[in-house]
Amino acid sequence: MTEISYKPKNKLKRGVLLVVLALAVVVTAVMFKDSKKSESLTPSKANTLSISGPWEMTSLDPSKQGYILTRMQVIETLLNVDERGAITAGLATQWQVSEDGLNWQFTLRDGVTFHDGSSLDANVAVHSLKVAQSKHGTLSKAEVVNISALSDNQIGIELAKPYVAFAALLTNYSNAILAEKSYQEDGAVLELYGSGPYQMESFSPPHKLTVRKFDEYWGEKAQISFATYLTGHRAESRILQAKSGEADIVFTLDPAMLSQLESSTELAVHSNLIPRTMFVKLNAGHPFLSDVKARQALSMALDRAAISKNVLGAEGSETAQLMPSSMSQWFIEGVDNNPYNLEQAQQILSGLGWQKGTSGLLERDGKPFKITMMTYADRPELATVATAIQAQWAKLGVDLKVDVTNSSMIPAGHTDGSLEMALIARNFGFSADPLPIISSDFANGGGDWGTMNWVNPQVDTAIAELLNSSQAEQSFALSQEVAQEIYQDTPVLPISSYSQHTSVNARVKNFKFDPFERDYFINQMYFEQ
Repeated sequence: MTEISYKPKNKLKRGVLLVVLALAVVVTAVMFKDSKKSESLTPSKANTLSISGPWEMTSLDPSKQGYILTRMQVIETLLNVDERGAITAGLATQWQVSEDGLNWQFTLRDGVTFHDGSSLDANVAVHSLKVAQSKHGTLSKAEVVNISALSDNQIGIELAKPYVAFAALLTNYSNAILAEKSYQEDGAVLELYGSGPYQMESFSPPHKLTVRKFDEYWGEKAQISFATYLTGHRAESRILQAKSGEADIVFTLDPAMLSQLESSTELAVHSNLIPRTMFVKLNAGHPFLSDVKARQALSMALDRAAISKNVLGAEGSETAQLMPSSMSQWFIEGVDNNPYNLEQAQQILSGLGWQKGTSGLLERDGKPFKITMMTYADRPELATVATAIQAQWAKLGVDLKVDVTNSSMIPAGHTDGSLEMALIARNFGFSADPLPIISSDFANGGGDWGTMNWVNPQVDTAIAELLNSSQAEQSFALSQEVAQEIYQDTPVLPISSYSQHTSVNARVKNFKFDPFERDYFINQMYFEQ
């Protein structure tokens, strides 16, 4: 009988087993690597920075809600603004203007790649700016005659007349530079390809968008894989997002609700001054408001200090002038920021024929002093302040109705003439120089978010000269002249300078606030490991 040995077979089994085990290890490693790769490509709580704010977005067109797109670092402009308001390099590294102020030249940054893989050159920049010129945006404030490519990396812009703040216009989101593939033939933007450190991942208007880090970015590359922006209309919902950790960063918190966050060890609240002013826009053509003395009386009947301390929770933010001290060229030294004098206000209105009736309301020629003030819910503090103004003016004998509506109703009421008053928060930091905003809001009868039916030839002349002035001393004197006229003639009633209140979750590191609200600096943040 032949004896069969099993030793070679056992060795073979062990060899096969070792091979199988080795393959299993390789497959497991590949699967683990793929799972990590898949995880990095899919938004999750661990790899996504969640941001909440009150602003809706309905379009990818920079001329519409481009402010969200620059803040989320998807699109970029030729020039930027630092925290002191100085113009800095953006997609253009150098710029200069001719002595006559008519010809501007910009040198483009090398090595800029758009999110579709194309590169920035002069023709691309010219195309974007020409599209921006054809739409509603800041570029239309200057009389641009021609935009042309001077070389592969230089563009020229010719103006019909000098515009001293032209560089500041180019910092605005409406003039962002996009890849040519972003535009339809008619200039519409249906797919967005910017040049920022983040690119569009998904867009779900009007409430949510998600961005993904762009590894080919020319500057400081992002560390956080994804970021989302979620619209939180109500102040109550945003404070809950902060407390629950649903949102990592929550902007524009209601000052009255900040106490709810005091006990949290997982949150830090940042309060930063911004170039934004809350004021009452007046229809100077209204029969009750056409006399400057009536407007001054209403101003005197406002206890701004009480509103700032008790309503806004920002003691010392009260102001009776349009610009904050950070914009020194437009700031008037020595102004009383709380010229509250109810008795004098009553005397002034009495001199204009207003007398209190049996109901306690002021009456003149048989008509009660009843008037409506619009405001909007996007900024929750506005409705609260409007209620405080209502109570303060009631002591004067004014019956103020507060109408909380959509913000779009204010420019609509300005246009059709139905607006009587509006409490608004005006951002003078849309560009580094507030002159473009002042020129549209306060000159030649005013604008949607400025004066209404108010004509001041002295202001019109000064602003016209400012737009052509290149001398620092002359510009300062003219700016002061405009500020003084607005302060004395009271076409608007400033209430408070603004502080932006923001909650930041403890897991987010290196948060930075932009006082001009152009950038969230997401690419500079990282998560605590």
